[in-house]
Amino acid sequence: MVGLTSAAGLVGFLAEPDEVQVYALSSLNDSIDTLWPEVAPSLSLIEALYEDEKFPQRELAALVASKVYYHLGEYNEAMVFALGAGKLFDLSHPGEFEDTIIAKCVDTYISLSTLHHPPGPINQAAQLNTSFGATGGSSTNPGLSSPTTPFSQSTLPSKSLLSRQESNTIDPKLPGGGNADISGAHPTPLALTRSTQKALQAIINRLFEACYESGAYQQVVGIAVEARNLAIVREAIQRAGEEGGKSGKKAAGSNRDKTEQLLGYLLDICMNVVQEEGLRREILQLILEILKYTPNPDYFAIARCVVYLEQDTIAWEMLQHLAKQQDPHAWAIAYQLSFDMYENGTQDFLTKIIDQLPASEPKEEKPHMNGSANPQPTPQQRSESSDAPNGTTELPISRTKQRPESELKLYDSIRIILQGTKSVELNLEFLFRNNHSDVRILNKIRDSLEARNSVFHQAVTFASAFSNAGTANDSWFRDNLEWLGKAVNWSKFTATAALGVLHRGNIWSGQKLLDPYLPKDGADRGSIYSQGGALYALGLIYSNHGTHVLDYLRNSFKNATDETVQHGCALGLGLAGMGTRAENLFEDLKITLFQDSAISGDAVGLAMGLVEAGSGDLEKIETCLVYARETTHSKIVRGLAMAIAIIMFQKLEKADGVIAGLLEDPDPILRWGGSMTIALAYCGTGSNKAVRKLLHVAVSDVSPDVRRVSVLGLGFVMRNSPGNLPSIVQLLSESYNPHVRYGSAMALGIGFAGTGNLEAIDLLEPMMKDSTDFVRQGALIAMSLILVQQTEAMNSKVAPFRKTLMKTITDRHEDALAKVGAALGLGIIDAGGRNCTVNLQTQAQLIGMALFTQYWFWYPLGLCGALAFAPTTIIGVDQDLEIPSFSFYSATKPSMFDYPPEQEDKASEEPTKVKTAVLSTTAQAKRRKVQKERQARRQSLDPGPTTPKPNEDDKMEVDEEKPARVEESVAPEDAQAEAMEEDSPAAEEATKKKVEKEKVGYKLENVSRVLPAQLKYISFPEERYRPVKKPTGGVILLTDTKPSEPKNLLEMKAKKKTPKTAPTAGNAQQEAGESASAAAVGAAAAVGAAAGAGVLTAVDEDETGEEAELPREFDYETENEE
Repeated sequence: MVGLTSAAGLVGFLAEPDEVQVYALSSLNDSIDTLWPEVAPSLSLIEALYEDEKFPQRELAALVASKVYYHLGEYNEAMVFALGAGKLFDLSHPGEFEDTIIAKCVDTYISLSTLHHPPGPINQAAQLNTSFGATGGSSTNPGLSSPTTPFSQSTLPSKSLLSRQESNTIDPKLPGGGNADISGAHPTPLALTRSTQKALQAIINRLFEACYESGAYQQVVGIAVEARNLAIVREAIQRAGEEGGKSGKKAAGSNRDKTEQLLGYLLDICMNVVQEEGLRREILQLILEILKYTPNPDYFAIARCVVYLEQDTIAWEMLQHLAKQQDPHAWAIAYQLSFDMYENGTQDFLTKIIDQLPASEPKEEKPHMNGSANPQPTPQQRSESSDAPNGTTELPISRTKQRPESELKLYDSIRIILQGTKSVELNLEFLFRNNHSDVRILNKIRDSLEARNSVFHQAVTFASAFSNAGTANDSWFRDNLEWLGKAVNWSKFTATAALGVLHRGNIWSGQKLLDPYLPKDGADRGSIYSQGGALYALGLIYSNHGTHVLDYLRNSFKNATDETVQHGCALGLGLAGMGTRAENLFEDLKITLFQDSAISGDAVGLAMGLVEAGSGDLEKIETCLVYARETTHSKIVRGLAMAIAIIMFQKLEKADGVIAGLLEDPDPILRWGGSMTIALAYCGTGSNKAVRKLLHVAVSDVSPDVRRVSVLGLGFVMRNSPGNLPSIVQLLSESYNPHVRYGSAMALGIGFAGTGNLEAIDLLEPMMKDSTDFVRQGALIAMSLILVQQTEAMNSKVAPFRKTLMKTITDRHEDALAKVGAALGLGIIDAGGRNCTVNLQTQAQLIGMALFTQYWFWYPLGLCGALAFAPTTIIGVDQDLEIPSFSFYSATKPSMFDYPPEQEDKASEEPTKVKTAVLSTTAQAKRRKVQKERQARRQSLDPGPTTPKPNEDDKMEVDEEKPARVEESVAPEDAQAEAMEEDSPAAEEATKKKVEKEKVGYKLENVSRVLPAQLKYISFPEERYRPVKKPTGGVILLTDTKPSEPKNLLEMKAKKKTPKTAPTAGNAQQEAGESASAAAVGAAAAVGAAAGAGVLTAVDEDETGEEAELPREFDYETENEE
């Protein structure tokens, strides 16, 4: 049938009787895509037919009108008339018109639903009782008293949670104002009538039913989450569970998998997409309610929800439920949950769980296993235990009487795991066993950087500390006592603190190792810088699990009279007590803060924030802000500004009021703190609101520090979804302002840490040749963050970058800051003996990276970067928490994830004299001559005169001997060709070895290095040991399928090799002489440690009890004892 070419006649029929009108509408509906320009002027007639209640085909008229408005670009009107079309609007019909209207209906439904489900109280921006700069109730600061600030949530349109682009022309708060991301959307939203809203709900219900029938439950869940309608989410999960029941028993397993997949999808979008903390908590509570009543719940999903919500009671109930089952597999799950909660939970959360665990017989010796010299019993070791409720001490006693001995033993093991003892022990064992740090690289850095320069000395310290982080291997420091003796003042502070990075996690003997450096009550106390550095090192060793040293650090902090010692002790106290939220610690720090010391005040401010990390306590923030405005020391202001950012860690919109006030402050340091607060409060959320604000500050603020940290903060905000980060930072990386360029480099490094992203590398490569020295420094550090744990087989940029780092350090004409960046880069890229990556997931890791970026202002804070290191390993542990000897399989080539080659040692460079023009030409000419004579002798039957003998005599001369050596080195290809011609067995073996190396698939022993990119290729073919969950790296619990058979255990080498307590500095030289002939490794290690203590604790010549000013040139010597 030939289509209509004109609609003039049909339009005329619209004024005829009903039957003719119905015919005209039906004909127009079939050809409206081509005839709509002629029908558009008669839209009023079609609308009149739709409004006429007596007209029999009102729905048909509405459908025709909807299509005309669609072609006109009026999508709001098109949606309204499509809703009036009822069932004539076919959802299943594929077409642009149907897809557009459905999208518009969904967006409008979301807008209407959000009106009925407004954000809860937790979503409102937090505001302080006292305003920023105003004391009365009517504050003049618009950042707190008015909702008109650009960052205030109340003035921003409630955009889609799926991060759709916002439109300023449509207000989604009005009914029908949803934005479907379609160009040409109507600027004025329609006010939907009640009947239209009912029709809209009917369309959405039909859409949901279609999704249910096709099994697309994830689409329903996504729309419901975006609309904040958790009732629909619950219904979708229930429908997914009921589907398998109708299918029979065979589908029960697949049904359970489908429900788990749906819950996993919901949990994923909740943690990575939803940007409102209140809605996120509601969704997590819903997931917990559903999982609690599931026959076989996903305990690991529950643990993830519990850790975020900090529901310690639910965590205890879950562990208790698993313990009562008396099943080895259930106990293995309980152990695995404990490991996961330790890795992701805060100290305050873990302590609350530990307090609820029943104890067997009281054992006072346990604290001493962790290297604590504190004689107090276990319940009193925690400083805030005196503030605990009365019932907490009686609850374990009543539970103990009713539990079997095996169950109590399980709880004791769980307590050890939650305290961090077992995780640290296993990680230390892995790092100790597989340490591949290259001493040649460290020696090259030491020789290339002048040790008398304090900046260079600290750079070498960073490189050596990072490359051996967590390995308990301090041999390089003990072998370089002469270099170590050149450290003075704050460089000595950093060198001593670096021991905390080397022995990080060594909680059995950490305090004993640092005993020679720690403050003592005697007359000869040694250098105050080594004492402060030792206390800082103690905090690094016990960072985020400092229960057993908090009392010691607190007492040391109270007794310290020197500002330098207070500085180091405050940093150690903050790191060890991170996230404990202990009131007594905060009060002690506040008392010292009010002394207004510039040296100790900076560290005290940081420690106050670390203790209250992630608490969002407005009273603590108020205390910091009030004093920041009163003090005149910029260092204290900066420390308090950083503390505010740490306190607001991942508080999302709850921090908006504080952020707005900080950004509007006239003090650039507080504005700097506002940008850092955005970075940490919205860390990992990818929030468009936070990104827009950071970009606005980066291009508008007058302070270079504020602009730099604003761009750097983009890396923190987009850490979990950095796909768009290169496009955002690309123009900033070409900015005229070097601080902005530095910030863009560091943002790329933080956002793509450990990923090897090529797009980020392409942006960083030009910045490594920037004209500004600190921009090159930032580019080198960022590149090392990206390429850490990347092999040459995985990324071709690794080898050239390592050469660039070495070239930068050895180049005498290179700037000092660029050399420092290269030294830091070499330490980071070889972190943990080439066994650690930069993993920015947990609170401690992210805060550690934020503190690392503060090396810009204070170099010793750069050591906090070790907190972001995570071992790349799989450590299998059985139900007895022992390490069995077994192997797993990697379906890759061995060279793909192998260690990088060690630095080649170019010992002798004498052959360079051989490379002269005469020798090269003569060697080639003589080689050709000898070959021709050899060929002639083979062709001739008569051997002839032996003419080469005089030439052999000539070759014995000095000038002739060297070309012979060159001949061998210049022509290796000829030798290989001859070997191949002769088909020697050595050549065959060499080819076989090459083929074997390229074979895909190989076995890995337990406690081996497994890179994050390698995890997807790992399998466990061994029949005896099976993991309780999919390997994700770290500690994996194994179920022993053959428990009756004897098992082979790996020997724990780390504890045996730990150095003994070092003697005091006074008799270090005597002890070194007495043990010179000792053969025991432990004794030698102790002597080396003693010698190091003598060097670091020696008092500098210009040190008179007060802080010595840093000289311009470090040309004086120190009193070292060797």
